[in-house]
Amino acid sequence: MKLYRFLSGPDDSSFCHKVTAALNKGWHLFGSPTYAYDKQTKSMRCGQAVVKDVEGQEYRPDTKLSDW
Repeated sequence: MKLYRFLSGPDDSSFCHKVTAALNKGWHLFGSPTYAYDKQTKSMRCGQAVVKDVEGQEYRPDTKLSDW
């Protein structure tokens, strides 16, 4: 099965740690990162898509992506 996640967070080290943790669990970067201003919080937000192939498993809508 191929899994897709979109990670997002504030423009600080916590976002970098979130992406780094995903990479260390076998996820791979997918596409370019995003960067946008959040009017509600008056702060910049970052985003990055990641993908992962998991052999021998079938995707179901209730699959918890963070478990992988």
